[in-house]
Amino acid sequence: MTGPTAPQRQDTRKFVENLSGAGTSIAVLTSGGDAQGMNAAVRAVVRMGIYVGAKVYFIHEGYQGMVDGGDNIKEATWESVSSMLQVGGTVIGSARCKEFRTREGRLKAAHNLVQRSITNLCVIGGDGSLTGANLFREEWSSLLNELQEQGLIDEEAVHSHSELHIVGMVGSIDNDFCGTDMTIGTDSALHRIIEVVDAIMTTAQSHQRTFVLEVMGRHCGYLALVSALACGADWVFIPEMPPEDGWEDNMCQKLSENRADKKRLNIIIVAEGATDCHNKAITPDYIKDLVVSRLGFDTRVTILGHVQRGGTPSAFDRILASRMGVEAVLALLEASTDTPACVVSLVGNQAVRLPLMECVQMTQEVQKAMDEKKFEEAVRLRGRSFEHNLTTYRLLASRKADSELPNSSFNVAVLNVGAPAAGMNAAVRSAVRVGITEGHKMFAVNDGFEGFYKGQIKEIGWGDVGGWTGQGGSLLGTKRTLPGKHLEKIAEQMRIHNINALLVIGGFEAFESVLQLHQARAHYEEFCIPMCILPATISNNVPGNDLSLGADTSLNAIVETCDRIKQSASGTKRRVFIIETMGGYCGYLATVGGLAAGADTVYIYEEQFDIHDLQNNVEHLTQKMKTSIQRGLVLRNENSNENFTTDFIYQLYSEEGRGVFDCRKNILGHMQQGGSPSPFDRNFGTKVAAKAIQWITRMLKETYKGGRVFANSEDSACLLGMRRRAMVFQPVAQLQQETDFVHRIPTEQWWLKLRPVMKILAKYKTSYDMSDSGQLEHVTQVRPKESDFSASI
Repeated sequence: MTGPTAPQRQDTRKFVENLSGAGTSIAVLTSGGDAQGMNAAVRAVVRMGIYVGAKVYFIHEGYQGMVDGGDNIKEATWESVSSMLQVGGTVIGSARCKEFRTREGRLKAAHNLVQRSITNLCVIGGDGSLTGANLFREEWSSLLNELQEQGLIDEEAVHSHSELHIVGMVGSIDNDFCGTDMTIGTDSALHRIIEVVDAIMTTAQSHQRTFVLEVMGRHCGYLALVSALACGADWVFIPEMPPEDGWEDNMCQKLSENRADKKRLNIIIVAEGATDCHNKAITPDYIKDLVVSRLGFDTRVTILGHVQRGGTPSAFDRILASRMGVEAVLALLEASTDTPACVVSLVGNQAVRLPLMECVQMTQEVQKAMDEKKFEEAVRLRGRSFEHNLTTYRLLASRKADSELPNSSFNVAVLNVGAPAAGMNAAVRSAVRVGITEGHKMFAVNDGFEGFYKGQIKEIGWGDVGGWTGQGGSLLGTKRTLPGKHLEKIAEQMRIHNINALLVIGGFEAFESVLQLHQARAHYEEFCIPMCILPATISNNVPGNDLSLGADTSLNAIVETCDRIKQSASGTKRRVFIIETMGGYCGYLATVGGLAAGADTVYIYEEQFDIHDLQNNVEHLTQKMKTSIQRGLVLRNENSNENFTTDFIYQLYSEEGRGVFDCRKNILGHMQQGGSPSPFDRNFGTKVAAKAIQWITRMLKETYKGGRVFANSEDSACLLGMRRRAMVFQPVAQLQQETDFVHRIPTEQWWLKLRPVMKILAKYKTSYDMSDSGQLEHVTQVRPKESDFSASI
C-alpha cells in the first residue's frame, strides 16, 4: 500500500471485531401476521448475536410471550436455530396481543425483560408491531420507575437497565411499509401467487375461460400490481388506483378485444382492498357477474387467501432476512441514548437504517392520502419501487389504436445473445410492446448475432409476444456467436432492414458483442446507432451491474434442490453433501445460494483456497457434526480450482469425516438454467426493458439529423445495470476498465461482501468490514435523480 492517502483509507473502515456484545442481552420476537423468511431473520439475529459475544433470547408468541414471561422467554443457542432457514412462517410463534396495548401489559413485559437483563429488542413484524415497540421504548424509564415504586426491582436494576434499544425488521407479505423496497415475505407470497396463476392459465386456456383472482395485501395493492405485471394480466384493481366511472365498459371492451385477437383466456387480478372512485368495494363476484352478464364468457373466481402466507421462503427472502438480521444486531450494538429506534431496510441493493417512526408516519400518510382521494400522492408515498411498477403497468396495459401512436419511423431490433436465462422473454415482450407504444417498428432477430448475419430478422407485433412473460428459456433463440467475424454481413443486414437501434438482451457475450460493434463504428457507419444491453445471465458476471436477469430464478432452483437434498438425509446418520453449481469463474450463484441454503462452506474462484483451508473446513465441520447438527452442506463453483475438483473435495471429506459423517455429491448442471422465471425475474425483465426502450427513443430523437440516425459517441452504446440503489446507463467503452476478460468476470463484485456474513452464520471466525453498514438516514430525504427507479420489486 503506497501513497499518503493509504493509511487514511484504512482508518475509515469499521470491523465487527471492534464491536463487542459481551455483557449485552438481545431478545428477538416475531409479531403480527406471519411471513415467510421470518425464521431466516431470527436465525441471523441469534447467530450474529452469539458471534459478537451477546446473550440472545427467543421471545415466543410475540408480545404476548413478553407479557406472560416464564418459559416464553428462553435463551437461544447456536444449534437451536439449525434447520429453520427453509421453514415458512415463524417457529417462535406470533400473536396479536391486546394486553401489550395497555400500560399494565407493558409494565409486566418490562419486568420480564429486566429480570433477564434484556435491554436490546429486535422486533420482526409490521407497522403495528413496530409502533408498539417504539411506544415501549419511550415509556421505558417511567415503567422502570413504576416497577421500583412497587418494590419489584431495586435502584441498581433501574440504573443498569436505563436504556432500551430497539431495531425493527419489517416482516409482512403486503409490502406496505414505507422506506423499504421489499419487506420480508413479499417475494415468497408472489411466488405462491404466480404458481397459482401459472396453473390456472393452463386450465383457462383449455376452456377459453376468464379467471378473476383475489390476492391479499389489505390496503396495499403491491401484490396485485406485481403479480399482474408478472403474468401479463388483462386488468388489475388496486386500492391506490381506483378505476374511473365507466370502468365496467372499458374492461369488458378490452376483454372482448383480447378474445377477438385469438387470446384464449383472460386474467383479472383484484387486491382485497380494491374500491372504485366512490369508495365502493370491488369484489371478485361483482366482476364475475359483470363479465358473464355483458360478455357471456365462462368465468371463474379464485380467492387465494392464506396460501400466500404459506410455503417455504424464496431465495430472495432468505437472503434479505439474513442480511437484515446481521444488520439489526450491528445497529443494536452501535445504538446510543441519542439514536432513535430504527428499522433495517433495503433500498435498491443496499441495506440502510431508517428512523422507525419516520417510516411509520409515512406509511400512515399513505392511508390518509387514500382516504382524502389523493391517489397520485398515495402512490408517490408508497415509494419508488411501487411507483415504477405502476408506471410500467400503465405503459403495457392497453394497446393503442394505430392512429393514436406517435409516428417515429424508426426501426428497433431486439435479440438474445449467450446462454438462455429466465426472464429474457418477459424483457422481449416488454421491449416490443413499449417500442410499439412509442411508435417504432420492432424487429425480432432469431438466434442472436448468428441469425443476424444470416438475415433471420422479421417484424414483430403486439400480439406476437402475448403470453411470453411466464415462459422460460429464450423464445427468440439465442447463440453465443460474437459479431466480430461477421461485421460485414451484419452491417449489410442493418442496411437492408434499416435498423436504427439495437437492444441486446444477454450475458457476458452480449457485453462483448456491443463492445465489438462500438469499436467497429470507425469502419461501419451502420453501427453508429443507439445500442443498449440488458444483462441476462444466471452467472451474474456482467460488469457494471449488481444483478442480472435470470440469476434469481437460478438461485431459487439451487436453494430448492439443496433443501430437498438435505431433507433426503433426514432420519439417517450424519451426512455432508458436496454440491457443484454453475457460474463459470463467477462465484455469485455458489456464494448467494450458500447463504440462502445455509451452507457450511462455499468454494469459489474469487477467494483462492489451498489444502490448509480445505483441512480447516473439514475439521470445523467435523466439530459441528459431533453436536446435535445432523447435516452439512458444501457448495463448490464449477471453476473454483482446476485441481481441487468436486470429486477431490468429496473424497477428502469422505476420508477425513470417516466415523463422524458420510458424504454424497451432486452436480446440479443445467437444471439451474431451466424452469419458469421467478416473479422477480418476470417483473425485473419487464421494467428494465421498458426503461431501455425509453432510453433508445430519447437517443434516437437526439441523434436524428439530416434525415438519418448517426450516433457515435461513447454514451450511445450503453449497458443498463443496477448499481447499489439506482439503475444506470453506462457506456460499454468505460466498462472495459472494470472487466477481467480472461475469466469473464467484473474486477469488483459487490456480493463478495456477503461472504463474511455467510461464514459468520456458519460459525467461522472471520473479518467483517462494516464500512458499508447503514448509517442512519432519513425517509424524507430527496434522493438523487437517477435513483428514482429501483430494480427491487
